[in-house]
Order: sequence, then C-alpha cells, then structure tokens
Amino acid sequence: MKTWKTSRDPDYATKKARVEHLYAIADGEVIPEEDEPEVVVCIDEFGPLNLQPHPGQQWAERGGRHKDPDSEPRPRRRATYTRPHGVRHLFAVYDLGKDQLYGHIKMTKNRSKFLEFCRYLRSLHPMDVRIAIVADNYSPHLTTKRCQRVGTWAELTMSRSLTPRPTAPG
Repeated sequence: MKTWKTSRDPDYATKKARVEHLYAIADGEVIPEEDEPEVVVCIDEFGPLNLQPHPGQQWAERGGRHKDPDSEPRPRRRATYTRPHGVRHLFAVYDLGKDQLYGHIKMTKNRSKFLEFCRYLRSLHPMDVRIAIVADNYSPHLTTKRCQRVGTWAELTMSRSLTPRPTAPG
C-alpha cells in the first residue's frame, strides 16, 4: 500500500458501524429487528466505458507466427481521444444476501439515471420488504439543497415499506 486517506467526516465511526451492522444482517450473523432492513445491497457506477465495435481489418489476426511475410503491418488503432459513438456507464448493484449482481448500461451518469436504477432495484422486491442501499458519496447519490429527489424518493419508499398491509377479513 502506497497511500492511505483517512476520512475527515466527524460521523465516520457511526456510519462505519452502521454499514458493518448491515453487512452482518446480510451475512445472517444478526437477525434484523422490526425496523431494520431485510435486504442489503451495495450500489455503484462505473464509467465511462468505451463499448463500441471496431469492424473491418481490426478483427483479423495478422501478427504472430502465422503472419504472412509479404503483408503490410496492421494499421495501429488510435487511443480513445475521440469517441464518435459516445460512451456508456454501468450502474450495478450487488445483493449481499443473494450473492447476485444486477446491472444496467446507460448513456449518461447523473441523478435521474441513478433514481431510475433505484426504482428498478425497488421493483426486485415486494414493497413490504425493507432494503438498505449502501452507496459511496458520489454526488448523484446525495440530496442537496437544490435537488431533493434522492431523499424524497428514499423517504417515500421507506414510508411505503413500513405501512402495514391491509389483511382480508375472516
């Protein structure tokens, strides 16, 4: 290890203990209490990814032992200085209890796409199941004074999951 950065967050120890407790719930070491989540997932984004095919001569193998000595060298493909067909971003969530990874590839990486992916994540479980989402401090994950959408969605989703379902009489 060459470097180490210590968090300057005054609530770091509390947050760390909460995440470790959630991991213990996911591992089955701790039974979740009534107000605790049953499902624990970790969410993150990766990108930009340059996922575009390069058709033509680049697919053919023209080097190595079987190279034709009379053929010219393969033209070198430039680095990705320009990306004429754009880039993609991977939104992924890892369900710790199921040991399963879910992912979507999106054109952009912003708060709207993050919330869209969170709605997809919510659709994977019944509404009466509480979900804990462990995320880093990337700005689209946070609620700000200007944009309250992430916090509003989380509160709305949590209140729906805590509302008791009506039961059929009899």
